[in-house]
Amino acid sequence: MNAKKGFQPSLVLAYLTVGIGSLLMMAPFYFMFVFATHDRSDIFQLPPPVWFGTGFWSNLDILTQHLPFWRNLMWSLYVACCSTALTLLFCSMGGYAFACFEFRFRSALFGLVLGTMLLPSFMNMIPSFMVMNALGWIDQARALYVPGAASAFGIFLMRQFISSSVPKDLIEAARLDGCSEFGIYGRIVLPLLKPALGTLGLITFIASWNNFMGPLIVMRSPDHYTLPLALRSLQTPTDTEWGALMAGSAIATIPLMILFALFSRQLIAGLTSGAVK
Repeated sequence: MNAKKGFQPSLVLAYLTVGIGSLLMMAPFYFMFVFATHDRSDIFQLPPPVWFGTGFWSNLDILTQHLPFWRNLMWSLYVACCSTALTLLFCSMGGYAFACFEFRFRSALFGLVLGTMLLPSFMNMIPSFMVMNALGWIDQARALYVPGAASAFGIFLMRQFISSSVPKDLIEAARLDGCSEFGIYGRIVLPLLKPALGTLGLITFIASWNNFMGPLIVMRSPDHYTLPLALRSLQTPTDTEWGALMAGSAIATIPLMILFALFSRQLIAGLTSGAVK
């Protein structure tokens, strides 16, 4: 019979450390929402306001006067959804091919895919613009979600998950029964990939939603700005409406908070799958 556990200072210290760290990380979000309800003069008071005010609707009115904000919001949602859907499709197919097919130069090709993860993102800026300009995709949504549809990280994640979680005997049995490769992919592999698909989908959506450099390079019309670029255009060297900017930032954060609250368990399950045997 186990003895009753007594006071554990190390456990209390661990919880205290995690609690203080959580408060520090949540502080910027809290003040963003607080400043969204105050005008510019209140924000720059000393000490700054620490509780919610009554200026949210006036800030939102200023925001919609300066920007086509709701159109930018829906444009960001459209781009993020398209990017997520295409990434899940192509990365799951690529991961399935690398995990379950034997073909010449498979290891070399997979190494080449992983090698692209080592390239700094800024090296792709000029080539990306040149390619999009040659295709005539400047100021079009496809220039934001097509280039990253087959990401190296997504293919790596899918390949590792399939190798560790999808029984090869099951795939071989389906092939012996005459099932086509697309049938195996759609009926066997995809249902078993739900944790990994949820993880990759959440990561891709957040990355697309927060993407700033991509729209900055290829978007020209303010109506086609995604939210990060649209909110940045609200800033000026001398006359920035910080209350309106905070209101827009708060609204832009809400969808990500909802997604993370709904799918955080699936995110952790997908990232830790196969870590413990």
